Amino acid sequence: MLKVSAHAESWPLAEAFVIARGAKTEAWVVIVTLEQDGFTGRGECVPYARYGETVESVFEAIRTWSPSLNRHALLGAMPAGAARNAIDCALWDLEAKRSGRTACELAGTSTLNSVETCYTLSLATPAAMAAKALSVPNLTLLKLKLGGEGDCERMRAVRQSRPDARLVADANEAWTRDMLEPYLAAAAASGFELIEQPLPAGRDGALKEVTHPVPICADESVHTTQDLAALSGRYDAVNIKLDKAGGLTEALMMIREAKVIDLKIMCGCMVATSLAMAPALLVAQSADWVDLDGPLLLARDRPNGLTIRDGLITPPVPALWG
Repeated sequence: MLKVSAHAESWPLAEAFVIARGAKTEAWVVIVTLEQDGFTGRGECVPYARYGETVESVFEAIRTWSPSLNRHALLGAMPAGAARNAIDCALWDLEAKRSGRTACELAGTSTLNSVETCYTLSLATPAAMAAKALSVPNLTLLKLKLGGEGDCERMRAVRQSRPDARLVADANEAWTRDMLEPYLAAAAASGFELIEQPLPAGRDGALKEVTHPVPICADESVHTTQDLAALSGRYDAVNIKLDKAGGLTEALMMIREAKVIDLKIMCGCMVATSLAMAPALLVAQSADWVDLDGPLLLARDRPNGLTIRDGLITPPVPALWG
């Protein structure tokens, strides 16, 4: 018989994490634990207010899940989101533990390779962001959180402070139509590789009307595989996050479909511990950009956490996940 339990945890951040929608100093996560025949599987998710989620709503969704459902049946039984992600990843972990095979083997991949992750610079003044970029000279793939007014100066300042770095940016829906062309031009002039979600989801039709001197990546505008077709003509890439997709099972389907329609892939995350990042490493194997720096933003990580050295993430040990 499958035993299901869930609990919430709060993890302090190393410093305040600021994006266009606000700031936070702790990360709340929900852990699902599945126990069967002496084996244990775990999955971690982040309830995200942007999508109407709370810790309480995630608990309620988990309580409605029937433990008789496998990963594939789960896709049709629960909506995409944090709760389904935690259950799905716990099912993957449990199956790996019971079978004696790794999760990547279950997914049809023989091994996981190390990947380089972005390191995120919180939204701040241009000078503060440039100083932060300069303070991590060992990290060469940086992701800027932008906020609208002043973003051209932010991008320019970070580029001037780190001419050696690869740069991407996330506007978190903060740009307006009038900002679009001059800000994209500024991003191109500063050598940015990618701009995420410049316009609000549902109001991003203007992306069809402008040239893209820098590839534009959909984040809030896409959650699951069925959303991908609508990105045509607006976006050049898609940010696949397990909490949006509702788990690793759906995320792997998204990778296949994104490649069919010629979208580049970013593998992203919410701010969380290594337990949430570990399954995402299977997605990261196919990504053009990887943004799994959640543990680097925490004051501490959980035991057996991922090893992240100079931005390079080593695959997880089985004691963590998979």
